[in-house]
Amino acid sequence: MADTFTASVELKTSVQQTFDTAAGPAAGTPKVTHANWDFKHSLSASSTPPFTKHAVEQKALAAGAGTINLSATFGFNGEAVDGTGLKVQAMKLRNPSTNANNITITPGAANGYDFCGAAFSITLEPGTEVLIYCLDTAPDIAAADCTLDIAGTLVQVLDFECLMG
Repeated sequence: MADTFTASVELKTSVQQTFDTAAGPAAGTPKVTHANWDFKHSLSASSTPPFTKHAVEQKALAAGAGTINLSATFGFNGEAVDGTGLKVQAMKLRNPSTNANNITITPGAANGYDFCGAAFSITLEPGTEVLIYCLDTAPDIAAADCTLDIAGTLVQVLDFECLMG
């Protein structure tokens, strides 16, 4: 029997502003909370978009370089995860605060996966993380479209999580 997955992808900020007078933006409203851009989407094999495979690993760099191959990555228990034929639905990237230097992620030089465009590049400082939700718009993972390059320093690590379907 194949593994099944469910996920909740959330992007959230909640900002409360307390005004220094009782006038506020509306009479008698000294506080305003802004949460209008919050996003929450549940994913599963039957959702739109679908979610059928999950990869999660801490990718160690060698001499400051590494590659994530979405057709040959790993899951929770070190099991092989092959995303071939699927799309990236969400990806979380984190440069742990224990790293001393920035890490940059780009489509691979060989068989690059352009899930956010061919010119995609993101640099994460130590302690920084990003969650990208693709809403079924990323290209299919294929033999010629499956790698992300990681550039950093020495043997630092990148925390990587990918929801595919």
